[in-house]
Amino acid sequence: MPTLKEVEFYLKGLWLLFKQDPAGFSYLDLTDRGAIRSFWSILWALPAILISFAWWRLLYLQRLPDGTGIDTVFFFRLALIEACNWLFPLVLLGVLCWMIGIGEKFSSMVVVANWLALPVSYSYGLLVLLMMFVPALSGIVAILWLLLMITLIAALFRIVRMIVGDHLLMVSTIVMVLLVPSMIIAEVLERYLGVYPG
Repeated sequence: MPTLKEVEFYLKGLWLLFKQDPAGFSYLDLTDRGAIRSFWSILWALPAILISFAWWRLLYLQRLPDGTGIDTVFFFRLALIEACNWLFPLVLLGVLCWMIGIGEKFSSMVVVANWLALPVSYSYGLLVLLMMFVPALSGIVAILWLLLMITLIAALFRIVRMIVGDHLLMVSTIVMVLLVPSMIIAEVLERYLGVYPG
């Protein structure tokens, strides 16, 4: 498992790439081994993920009769949805890279997507904590969530552009493949598995 120092190193690389500084590549392990190791970011993001699970539990309990509890199956289903959200876009990305002939870039994009998910997870976790403890700020939190999404899109666009070059249509397609399917599959699975709070 990468140490905290290594994670800081990777995040600095992402920041440099976001600023369009090619030196950022030297901070990241963009090999196949690096792509596999980047999945440790899931474990590093676990505290933030658990915060979102706690929030989802509160939302779900609101629709249930008083005195009704939630068993471990509920959290297992949330974990399954989280895993699908994390992995499914990467599978689609692999297919896309193979189809358009940039398979050699796939490992680099997996590394970027996985480590970029880490600060995003903690930012989202912070917004969830605000919703949980200061519900009156829900309007401000909604605006901050929108800003977080815009920042994520901009970061992915700029970093992917550093990897594949100035092919704007290709970059846009890759960003869409990394973001849109996870939004769709999350709601579909939440409803299918019976954990949707609405």
